[in-house]
This record gives sequence, C-alpha cells and structure tokens, in this order.
Amino acid sequence: MKRKKINIAFYIITIPMAILFFLFHTLPFLQGIFYSFTDWKGYGTWNIVGLRNFIQIFKDPNVVKSYLFTFKFAFFATVLVNILSLLLACGLNSKIKGKNLLRAVYFLPYMLGVLIIGYVFNFIFANLVPMVGEALNIEALKVNILGTEHAWIGVLIVTIWQSLAFNTLIYISGLQTVDGDLYEAAALDGAVGLNRFFKITFPLIAPFFTINMVLCVKGFLMAFDQFMAMTGGGPGTSTTTISLLIYKKGFQGAQFAYQSANAVLLFIVVVAISIFQLRVLEGREEKIN
Repeated sequence: MKRKKINIAFYIITIPMAILFFLFHTLPFLQGIFYSFTDWKGYGTWNIVGLRNFIQIFKDPNVVKSYLFTFKFAFFATVLVNILSLLLACGLNSKIKGKNLLRAVYFLPYMLGVLIIGYVFNFIFANLVPMVGEALNIEALKVNILGTEHAWIGVLIVTIWQSLAFNTLIYISGLQTVDGDLYEAAALDGAVGLNRFFKITFPLIAPFFTINMVLCVKGFLMAFDQFMAMTGGGPGTSTTTISLLIYKKGFQGAQFAYQSANAVLLFIVVVAISIFQLRVLEGREEKIN
C-alpha cells in the first residue's frame, strides 16, 4: 500500500511559523532559564552561580509579599469572574429579546487592550467617581480608590469587567450543547430552577467550567498590564504582582538574572497549579458522568 503523499504546501505554511515560534518564544525562554543560573545584570559579563538566585528568592520578603498578593488577587478574580460569567451565560442563552445584541455588547470589553482600559479607568476612578461621591455625599466614593490601601479592589473590578466576556462566551458554548429535551424531561419530574441547574446543566457543562478555571488562574497569576496601567504596583508595593516585580526589578533594577529565576519559578508554579486543577476537575467530571 502506497503512502499518501503530503502536499508540500503544508510544509511551506508550518515550517516558517515553527521557526519564528522557536526564535521569538522558545529560544528566549531557554535563554531566560540559562541566565537564571548566572549573576548577569542585563549587561556586561556574567558568572555561573548555580542555585543561588533560587535560594535567595525564598528569603526575599518582597518576592514573598508579591506571591501572596498575586495568589489573593487570582483567587478572588477567578471565583468572581466564573460566578458572574456563568450567570450572564445562562441569561444570554435563554429566550430573551435582543440576546445577540447583548452578547456583542458584553464582548466589547474583551476586544479592547488591557492597557487602554486601564488608563481609561484610571481617569474614571480619579475624576468621575469622586464627582459622583461628592454629588451623592458618599464618603467612600469621594477619594480615588487607586490611591488607597484598597487599590487592588479597583483593579479587581476592572479585571472582572473585562474578563467576563471571554468566559461568558465559553459558558454559552457549553450551554448550547445541552439538549433541550433533557430540560423538558426534567420539568416533568419536577426539576426546575436551581435544582435543574445543579442536577442537569452544571454537570453537563463541567468540561467548560474546567477550561475557564484553568485559563482564569493561569491568566490572573500572570497579571501585569492592568496593574502597570492603573497602580504601577502602588501605593508603595501593595499591588505589586509577581510579573510586575519581575519587570521592574529585572529591567529597571539591574536584577536580570535574579528575576529570570523568579520568572522560572513563576512558570513552575503556574504549570503545577494548572496540572493540579486539571486532575481535580477532570476527576470530578468522571464522577459526575
């Protein structure tokens, strides 16, 4: 039996892209791993220092503080985004007028750049919200939240608002795979409202829930743009995420090798958490099915 000849067009399409991916993604990643074992400052000469950078990370209070803050932010953002996006998806998947228009409206924030949205909300929190607070005589709204100890909540609100779109779209895709006959049969058995949701809907869209949870945690653990645009890591270092710390100290503080080690550690943490999530959530899916 003759082997089917592969069209050369596939090689022409894939090989250049594979080369570009290796040059601009894989190679810099491997270089970063290499430099994490050195004392390079981003310029000049360097020496191999072994695991010294990694050991120092666990002794650095700034790094520990950034990790704790990032975990806190990722936890609240992941939980709130998934709850709200699931509620929105259920509403937009129901038989309501203008639902296609509403879907487009809710998806608009995702089309805008995170930095652009960050700068826009910077203006809103600094000018418009205090004006509303003064007009309504609400003390909590009279000050710019981004300049207080609760600055991270302002960033959290904006992050949730923008992240809802993508997660809602995934949940809508999952809801559309549920056969309507199941709901009719459930109604005959008396399963309606929340009972129907937890007994039928949620178990059937569990794979989509898994996807959203993994993507959310991964994305929020690597949060950078929104904090860079809205707080710059402040006030002080109270909203400095791991990615922001790596950027600031690595490129502005001559700690290139040290922060490369921090970046490698962050990569390991994200991968470990993602694998753990997949195993737990997929195991839960198997029990449901």
